[in-house]
Amino acid sequence: MPGAVLFTAKDLHKSYSNLNLFKDLSLTIHQGERVGLIGPNGSGKSTLLKIISGIETADQGELAISTGIRIAYLPQIDAFESQSSIERIILDRFPAHLEAWEIQKRLNDFQQDMQFEDMQRTFGELSGGWRKRVALAAVLAMDTDLVLLDEPTNHLDLGGILWLEDYLQKAKFSYILISHDRFFLENTCHSIMDLDPRYKQGYLKVNGTYSRFLKAREEYLNNQALEEVSLSNKVRREIEWLRTSPKARTTKAQYRIDKAHGLISELNELKQRNNIQTEAGISFDANDRKSKKLLHGQNLRLSRGGKLLFKDLELFLSPGMRLGIMGVNGSGKSSLVAALKGDLQLDAGTIELAQNIRIISLDQTRHLADENATLRRALAPEGDTLIYQENAVHVSAWAQRFLFQKDQLDLRVSQLSGGERARVLIAEMMRQPAEILILDEPTNDLDIPTLEVLEDSLREFCGAQILITHDRYLIDQVCDQILYLNGDGEIRFFADTYQLSDFQRRINLEQTQPVHVEKPASEHKHRHQDLRSKRKAFSKIERDIEKAEALRVEIESELHDPQNATDPARLSSLSQKMEVLDKTLLNLMERWEMVGNEISELESP
Repeated sequence: MPGAVLFTAKDLHKSYSNLNLFKDLSLTIHQGERVGLIGPNGSGKSTLLKIISGIETADQGELAISTGIRIAYLPQIDAFESQSSIERIILDRFPAHLEAWEIQKRLNDFQQDMQFEDMQRTFGELSGGWRKRVALAAVLAMDTDLVLLDEPTNHLDLGGILWLEDYLQKAKFSYILISHDRFFLENTCHSIMDLDPRYKQGYLKVNGTYSRFLKAREEYLNNQALEEVSLSNKVRREIEWLRTSPKARTTKAQYRIDKAHGLISELNELKQRNNIQTEAGISFDANDRKSKKLLHGQNLRLSRGGKLLFKDLELFLSPGMRLGIMGVNGSGKSSLVAALKGDLQLDAGTIELAQNIRIISLDQTRHLADENATLRRALAPEGDTLIYQENAVHVSAWAQRFLFQKDQLDLRVSQLSGGERARVLIAEMMRQPAEILILDEPTNDLDIPTLEVLEDSLREFCGAQILITHDRYLIDQVCDQILYLNGDGEIRFFADTYQLSDFQRRINLEQTQPVHVEKPASEHKHRHQDLRSKRKAFSKIERDIEKAEALRVEIESELHDPQNATDPARLSSLSQKMEVLDKTLLNLMERWEMVGNEISELESP
């Protein structure tokens, strides 16, 4: 059974300039729902979350949020004062009603779970991955009913993604999250909502996992295609009737004429939906090289800033090999590929490349050579035609292949979104045949339809590939093996992300276990006194819990007493007492658990 309604959106319409994001969008979210929000770039996913959170307003429509509902929002870009410490950012988000001991306990939990070594570090000092962890901690520190998460896994390493998965699976709040990480969607969401103009309502919402959604989407689109065939036959018959002589038509009912025109309009709309292009045309060319050895690295070693990234690493690439690289943030993944390309000097080791080998790469910074260039020149530098696979292609057709419209060709590339910039860079790579393809975080800013096409093109590429990504689905679909960098100089190889995830979860568990330090003999007396004090406090909390539970039984009995059923004032008073008592019991249980853990630590050797 669905829980209470959190909010209802009715007939929402939102557009920017001439770009229509969505119209007549209606949606109801209940307590307990965990919704994955997906859709092509530009479909309005982030805008919808901003409307729900109150940051933006819809052009038309109604948004009704139930009384007392508290909403938290995590944007894609994490923005905090650069001089604010991790501790201060999290403390500022705790609810005001918490007691000092509760605040300290929650703060300690976040430090341990998120692996913040120094809570006094400022936000400006942190890398993208650690900034994302701080932003997540800040949002999760709030007591909220609904959390809106926009690409929460961006910049997180595998350890952070797995931690967030586990946290959301146990969360008491409802949430809507935008993500292109399909494993993450599968493991955290109970329903999937796809914003896409191909659907009649503008979206398709399916209860169930992402796997269930894929089946439902295929069935929906197949039925819609069959509907077009059936409707085409009806329209053809109606058109034949309309073409009959006016004399014959005067004997027919006017309603049939109106119906015929309505069917024609319906068919045109259906054809437009079925023919909308949502997938980029991506394909990479490899030179037909006969050599079996494209790259051989031996005894590779690299340190940066006094930190050992990897050592004794051996890599071998031949045509058709697909190597995935994963690892913790700052472990040296991008540095390794920079060294393989010759852009970074190694501390030790040798890299042997086949003669005249060509390597093309996609950098995660999405840097374009000329930010002032138009999209037209970025796609076709030499003119309005370009050569692809030995054929001349007009720039407008080439742009359409990457989901750009003709009226965008004169835009500056500096005005493009992250996903659009990624498609420009991929288009540039496709014009360059090569033997080795290196993609550094290619999934950032790409929507799921584009990712699916990218996967197909990578599987068809006959050269060697190196793929750096935290996207487990992409890795498993494309790569033969995974090189994992621990961040401490150690390297490991895994067959797939299932094997790697089991390894990473064990690491996460070890890192979150409390460290027991042997106390000096001089402290044993104080430890014994502390243990006795804790046990006394523990017994008192247990007695308080028993009293509170007994009182709760009494109040509950009065609430169900038929004599009070006709006394609204009495019922209201009892309900308020019950609410206060439930909060008291919750606090007592948390204190009981906390003191019990402290006793266990003191009792351990």
